[in-house]
Amino acid sequence: MAELISLITVGVAVVCIVLAIGSRDRMRTLEFRLALIERRIREGQAESSATPPATPDPRAAPESSITPEPAPLEVASEPVSPDAAPPPPPPADPASPRPVAAAARPSPSLEERFGTQWVVWAGGFAVACGGFFMLRLSIEQGWFGPGTRVSLGALLALLLIAAGEWTRRKELITGIAGIASAHIPSILTAAGTTIAYADIWAAYALYNFLAPGTAFILLGVVALATLAAALLHGPTLAGLGLVGAYITPAVVSTGQPNHWALYVYLMVVSAAAMALARARLWRWLAVTAVAFGVLWTLPGLSDYRVDWLTPHNFHVVAGYVLVAILLVSGLLLGPDAEQGKIEPISSASLAAYLLASVVVVLASAHAPPALMTFTLLVATTIAVSWRSEPAVGALPAAALLTLIVFADWALQFNFVNLVAPSGPTAPAIPDPPRVDVTWHIVLGVLFAGMFGIVGFLAQGRSQSALISMVWSATTVFAPVAILIALYFRIANFDRSIPFAGVALLLAALFATATEMLGKRAPRPGSAGSGAILATGCVAALSLALTMALEKGWLTIGLALMVPGVAWISLQRPLPALRLLAAILVGLVLARVAWEPRVVGSVVQTTPIFNWILYGYGVPTAAFWLAGYLLRQRADDGPARMCDAAALLFGVLLVFLEIRHYITGGDVYRVSSTLTEIALQVSAGLAITIGLEWQRQRTRSVIHDVGALIIAALTLLAIVFGLGLVGNPMLWPRPVGGAFFNLILLGYAIPSVLAVVLALMTRELRPRGYSIAAAIVAVALALAYLTLEVRTLYHGPVLTDGSTTDAEQYTYSAVWLAFGVLLLAVGYGLRAQSVRIASAAVVVLTVLKVFLVDMSDLTGLWQALSVLGLGIVLLGIGWFYQRLLFPRRLQPSPTAS
Repeated sequence: MAELISLITVGVAVVCIVLAIGSRDRMRTLEFRLALIERRIREGQAESSATPPATPDPRAAPESSITPEPAPLEVASEPVSPDAAPPPPPPADPASPRPVAAAARPSPSLEERFGTQWVVWAGGFAVACGGFFMLRLSIEQGWFGPGTRVSLGALLALLLIAAGEWTRRKELITGIAGIASAHIPSILTAAGTTIAYADIWAAYALYNFLAPGTAFILLGVVALATLAAALLHGPTLAGLGLVGAYITPAVVSTGQPNHWALYVYLMVVSAAAMALARARLWRWLAVTAVAFGVLWTLPGLSDYRVDWLTPHNFHVVAGYVLVAILLVSGLLLGPDAEQGKIEPISSASLAAYLLASVVVVLASAHAPPALMTFTLLVATTIAVSWRSEPAVGALPAAALLTLIVFADWALQFNFVNLVAPSGPTAPAIPDPPRVDVTWHIVLGVLFAGMFGIVGFLAQGRSQSALISMVWSATTVFAPVAILIALYFRIANFDRSIPFAGVALLLAALFATATEMLGKRAPRPGSAGSGAILATGCVAALSLALTMALEKGWLTIGLALMVPGVAWISLQRPLPALRLLAAILVGLVLARVAWEPRVVGSVVQTTPIFNWILYGYGVPTAAFWLAGYLLRQRADDGPARMCDAAALLFGVLLVFLEIRHYITGGDVYRVSSTLTEIALQVSAGLAITIGLEWQRQRTRSVIHDVGALIIAALTLLAIVFGLGLVGNPMLWPRPVGGAFFNLILLGYAIPSVLAVVLALMTRELRPRGYSIAAAIVAVALALAYLTLEVRTLYHGPVLTDGSTTDAEQYTYSAVWLAFGVLLLAVGYGLRAQSVRIASAAVVVLTVLKVFLVDMSDLTGLWQALSVLGLGIVLLGIGWFYQRLLFPRRLQPSPTAS
């Protein structure tokens, strides 16, 4: 205990020295600038007395308005020695204006860097290494005894520190300016303190001269003294002292954990480091001290040999208090604050210790002391943010960390497994019981009240719109997130009327807050804050719907929030609302990707009217409406994301409904029947036709690209699905009756749809697109005729039986008739592409007759095939000559 008291005394003394020296330096800077101003005033008075007065010009400005004001005070980048007198001011030329800024010093050359910086750094490193090597050599050669070695090491460290101080004083006396990045006095002092660290460690670890507590205190004293000396020697020494101070507990260990001793020591070190950072305004030193302090929270978590929870809470609270006192701008002893702006160091430092408190809460399985500590720190963060605007950036972190605490409790995730030992000893580690539901409900109400009430009361206090919106965002986010976590933990997302009532109450509060804010006088950020509160109202109403109904309505509730947010964005044109709509779309997508059936195995077996219709149909309509509303102002990323989501959910709705119907409710069952493929192809073509019509109205790039993507996927389904996987000519599967069968569904109907697509896009898409659609239509129609003929000859299973001469002749006759029909249609529509398709069918028929029929058919069938082909070809030729390309009579030449 005496050792701890001694350490605290030393730490307090160092902090006082740091603050005193910092104040002394600022006072000397003020004295110097005051002397400079007084001298210039005297020179100005002397000049005015020597110059005859001129006739005053009434148009001239008052003298007070042209008197040069003193430059704003800044903390000196280099320390001012207490022994040195203020330097004399530079000579002033009365005829010249006051210089605004000194001329920029040219960048040093390579030679200058080598001689003034690199050599100094190398020399300091060599001195430190030389001390280590001498110590090692004395041990290897046995020159001295252990006591002598330790004494000589201490003497060398003192000599180097004294040399550093002597060179610093000589530098000030002679007026030689030190190089900031390679300061010789600080290098010598750093080498001395490094050797001091090593010497104390050797006395403890190698020779057992020092007890662990004594070594601990001596190393701490060296670290704190190094930090104090950094006031005189600059940041290099401060960095060395800080690292050494925080590493000391890891170097000196007794094997028996003593968290109280560790955290009291770290509190002293952190206080000295943060005080030094405040005195010199060294931001990097503040960040380093906070980072080390938070990292030292991790060791010893869930060490059940000792009471670790209370000292860990003490460490977190002590670090947080030091940050609030010394580092938060505009609060207590912190730097000056710039109102209306969020300062990163202030906000991040508070958030870092909040994170450390969350780690303790999770590691302790939500033990009441840890929860009380976290609650206290969150309340303090809200109070600090109220008092100091630069710390408002810690509010979102506090809200998010609160959600993490409640989410961990709701999901029952065992954080201890991440830090507890594994292997044979793991089963022996007890699992602390979790806090009951009532305690967390009370905490949920408390946190929601703190964020909600204070966030609303903070509206209108700041001149910054960003700060007002940060307050309103935490006002909405924290209560809603906490309610969702409690709902999951207690009701497991099942139907719960009490939770629905709480959500309705929350929606009413948000609506009231929005109305009250709208009646106030306009202030910076009031419009954005009102929009955020209105969004919270929509979110709470959606939650109420989700909680009052069955599972799966969460997806619907989130989807219904999107058009609500889009509508609010029309009333309050805040870009953040459009982004929020896009985020909500992403949440719905993630929810559906996690469980495409929306409600799991209870999706029901009723065709069409099942949870797939509700879970995908409602989001489709909601996203379409949201996209329409967002496009009223701009066709930007959020609007396109809503359009894309509406398109995706619509396609998935059709696809999954077909899967549900074919598989009897099991959408995960592997199936590749002709019925399903035919329905999917027809649906794909119908959706493509609808998108082609829609894109002409909206001019949306989403509809344009979506139509192309679905058309390409449908083409793949036609080629590989209808052509290979579902082709009844390849697989012995029945197709149904003679005319009303799967062939009609799979080939005839898609052929008609492809014809409609070709005609619709004839003037809207590039020529190749409509030609490709026409080719697909002709191919499907030809496949339908062929398979229908096969059905008439073979029955439902097309792979049964052999092909007769009559069947082979029928194929040729039907193909030829189909070619003639296409020719007539092309002539009637004046469509060259259809006539070209007719020619292709005729050519295919000719090839079949001469390559297949001539070799396979015999007798009358062979003669009829060739004769019929010839007659039809002649008729086609006559048709082209007389109707399509008639030959005009040329007048005979007359004799002149």
